[in-house]
Amino acid sequence: MNISHIEHIGIAVNSLDEAIPYYENMLGLKCYAIEEVADQKVKTAFFKVGDTKIELLESTDPEGPIGKFIEKKGPGVHHLAFAVDDVNKSLGELEEKGVRLIDKASRKGAEGLNIGFLHPKSTLGVLTELCGK
Repeated sequence: MNISHIEHIGIAVNSLDEAIPYYENMLGLKCYAIEEVADQKVKTAFFKVGDTKIELLESTDPEGPIGKFIEKKGPGVHHLAFAVDDVNKSLGELEEKGVRLIDKASRKGAEGLNIGFLHPKSTLGVLTELCGK
């Protein structure tokens, strides 16, 4: 597995309409894309910080993963995403090493990326996402 950089940091928010102005007006970042990922029951907003992105995540369904996360833990850092060359190959390598997977195969995520999640029980408590083309 070859990790090239941190692809993004996912942050769960109650409302993009409330969160975007903070990142733009207080931190001086610019939201460059807003996208709904229907199968993940989430609406996302992206900001670029150097080679890394901040991904704000607003639940579109209280029963979706972000809705459940906010209900249990409140808004805040949700996951850390790493860029890899081949998501499926990386998932397979990690599974062989004993890492518990949420996704056994990649699926489509925001910005057209292939994604796969590792279970936080195998990643020292950090929900980890692998991203690639």
